[in-house]
Amino acid sequence: MTIQEAQQVVDNWIKENGVRYFSELTNMAILTEEVGEVARIISRQYGEQSFKQSDTGKDLGDELADVLFVLICLANQTGINLTEALEKNLDKKTKRDSERHKLNKKLQ
Repeated sequence: MTIQEAQQVVDNWIKENGVRYFSELTNMAILTEEVGEVARIISRQYGEQSFKQSDTGKDLGDELADVLFVLICLANQTGINLTEALEKNLDKKTKRDSERHKLNKKLQ
């Protein structure tokens, strides 16, 4: 699925199942909450924190998909074409950082 297709699929899902988009502010709060859930899994799976009973059944892929879903909702409701935005962002990063990371001794 392309990013453009994902934006359309999410839009269709909202119209068919979600009644309407939540407000941008509500979706920003939901995005923050979902990123927190990703952080919780990462800190336990790859960091020093131990898992709690309430962490049972949590799936990193599912939580990342939740983040992506809400991010797409925000893009849709604010008129952002994520394909174009990502292409522009990658071009910016390439021009700005084309040699920076290659010369970073910490990465070698």
